[in-house]
Amino acid sequence: KPEDHPHRRFNPLTGDWVLVSPHRAKRPWQGQTERREAGPSESSVSSHANPLCPGATRSSGAVNPNYTGTYLFDNDFPALMPDTPAPPPPLLPSADGADADSDCGSGLFRMSQARGRCQVMCYHPRSDVTLARLPKADTEQVIRAWMAALTELAADYDWVQILENRGAVMGCSNPHPHCQIWSTAYLPTEAAKKDSNQLAYAARNGNRPMLVDYVQQELRRDERIVFQNEHWVCVVPFWAVWPFETMLLPRRHVLRLTDLNDGEVSGLAEALKCLLTKYDNLFECSFPYSMGFHGAPTGSRLSGESGHWQLHAVFYPPLLRSATVKKFMVGYEMLAEAQRDLTPESAAARLRELPGDRHYAGDLS
Repeated sequence: KPEDHPHRRFNPLTGDWVLVSPHRAKRPWQGQTERREAGPSESSVSSHANPLCPGATRSSGAVNPNYTGTYLFDNDFPALMPDTPAPPPPLLPSADGADADSDCGSGLFRMSQARGRCQVMCYHPRSDVTLARLPKADTEQVIRAWMAALTELAADYDWVQILENRGAVMGCSNPHPHCQIWSTAYLPTEAAKKDSNQLAYAARNGNRPMLVDYVQQELRRDERIVFQNEHWVCVVPFWAVWPFETMLLPRRHVLRLTDLNDGEVSGLAEALKCLLTKYDNLFECSFPYSMGFHGAPTGSRLSGESGHWQLHAVFYPPLLRSATVKKFMVGYEMLAEAQRDLTPESAAARLRELPGDRHYAGDLS
């Protein structure tokens, strides 16, 4: 049986393989542990000293408005800029002192323009909440703010990446509930792989989108389903790399967040709250993760054929055994291919049995 022996699983979205080693799940752990992360407290982080709070002064000197819902602003330290020039060709001084083309047509020293924009979106004025603990109505406001941002950015950028790094272990430097939006005038590597692989699948399968087929197959098999409602399905993917990795998929064929109808927005708010509550309940901690939405490209690709795409959200949480033991992507994973111990089916079963409507810490006052 696959759950008893090492085997490899293929990710058709990216073209990557993952090694699954279920027999290692019970090995003793004597390695590094992380400091247990408590949830943010209002008294410790909700003040004008916190640069994401309403009315606070950020390091750039800009003062936040006294916002009462979501708040979107340009990142004060962006990784991308909208007016970045194209880089010059790589040159190497020749013997006579003149610059010469050092690439010689080999393609070994290629560069390209990286034009883009980086923004930050605060979910809520309070610092002691997380997306898991926001009321459903507030979560719907966050989703609609994502949709509005995508609508504004879609004309100028080929890819709009909504992402959230949750928790210090994932590099988040501020516990105030927020996400980032990175927009680029090109398709980044992960998006380009998903684009080409979904296109190839559709060409082989009567123009059916890969992830529309996939969610139907998962619903029939039922062994990796974590949660489902009228509009959304949450699964631990067959090819999951991170221990409790999940994917959220709409039941209907949807290209982008901006294509969601009112029922799907409401269903997504319910699904996010359920999944993130389950995550927090798993080890009774404020569960860290990186998450993001992938949908059809925008910008110069808006008028092109995108029917092979299906909107989906991915969650990559690092915790493995407890609130203080995380998975390390090192050694074999860096040098050969991804590896996991816990099977996706076992991870789904553990998440499925946890309550998604009651948070271990109770309701926020």
